[in-house]
Amino acid sequence: MTKPAKPAALQVDTLMINGRAVPVHVRHNPRARRIIVRVDLTMGSVEVTTPSKSGARRAMQFAAQQREWIAERLLRVPSAVPFRDGEVVPFCGEDHLIRHVGLRRPAGIKSGPVWRVTHADSDAMPEICVTGHEDFIQRRIGDWMRNEARVELNERSLFHAEQFDVRPARITVRDTTTRWGSCSPTRALSFSWRLILAPSYVLDYVAAHEVAHLRHMNHGPRFWALVREGIPHYERAKTWLEVNGPGLHRYGIATTD
Repeated sequence: MTKPAKPAALQVDTLMINGRAVPVHVRHNPRARRIIVRVDLTMGSVEVTTPSKSGARRAMQFAAQQREWIAERLLRVPSAVPFRDGEVVPFCGEDHLIRHVGLRRPAGIKSGPVWRVTHADSDAMPEICVTGHEDFIQRRIGDWMRNEARVELNERSLFHAEQFDVRPARITVRDTTTRWGSCSPTRALSFSWRLILAPSYVLDYVAAHEVAHLRHMNHGPRFWALVREGIPHYERAKTWLEVNGPGLHRYGIATTD
């Protein structure tokens, strides 16, 4: 799950694609044999890799020549889904309707400004209810999602740590775009809060994966054997994340419309 960090951007520019200013990150990689253009289907940005530190201008010119290809790829980028009244977002792999219920909590609700409601009717969609001014919905649900992720990831990480006889130095939850989890040489575990959007078995797999790195800082046979010890059928979760993971980044992104 841990990936090498991307090279720092030499230049951040924009490229006009069908009347839209698209961010372009030009990066230097001495191992690259040629200029490479890549569209990030998660963030809707363009990355250009150049083998030369002084080749940023040429890289941008090359990217401009690929406008049609870039435009076609950008059409595949999922539309952003903000946290607002009436939107449908996943939580633990199940679709939930966001419902703004006014400025105050209804009588009998003792939780904070956000809470989850399920219905006896199995066909009715569960809801994530939020109170307060409409301008606060995005932040309040985002904070609630992060807290739910923190609770679940702490619980599952500590469970697998006991199972594997290891101990993490700390566990943090962030909004990362290049990896779902990481394990540092200092035994610190870090996870993407967006895992709370995925099915629970996917979150559990990522927790086990990173905890296993406390024993094996590689992806060798002994590492995967340990992961399988904690998650016997981890391939299902791994495949789900590879196929559906990029789409999770569309949720909670504020829009101007």
